[in-house]
Amino acid sequence: MKRLLYLGLVGGLIPIQTTVLEHLSVAGVRPDLCLIAVSLIGLFGGLADGVMMGALLGFEQDLFSAGDTWVNAITKSAIGLSAGLVGRYVARTTPATVLPMVLGLSVSSGIAFLFAGAGGQHTLTAVRSVLLPQAMFDSMVAMGLYWVLAERFKKDDSLV
Repeated sequence: MKRLLYLGLVGGLIPIQTTVLEHLSVAGVRPDLCLIAVSLIGLFGGLADGVMMGALLGFEQDLFSAGDTWVNAITKSAIGLSAGLVGRYVARTTPATVLPMVLGLSVSSGIAFLFAGAGGQHTLTAVRSVLLPQAMFDSMVAMGLYWVLAERFKKDDSLV
């Protein structure tokens, strides 16, 4: 079942992000569904699933974008690893703990893209007008999805 879900995410997230979300953007900013998915997979599924799905979804984003090669694959793998560590070591995650986690991961991913593109004179404008609003948008969507999915993928606390 989990493999089928992951296969559906690999096959469906990029087309949804490039078609449907184009019409649902707010002020030209749309959430990065792959970043959100990898964060939640790492949180719920663990380190191995987070890194694997991060590499797959990041590689797929790299294939279909005109950006720098391997930047998405590397950043999404690091995001899956980081979220997997949070899922392992935070005893009780809540939507309030998911918000700063995804916010930090989204900002880190955006900064990696700025460094990969060598910044430039408009870096501060890009941070203010794109990076921070997208990070907030990613965080809010992830927090809502976590709230919906938390009961389904809840850790079994009776074993602790």
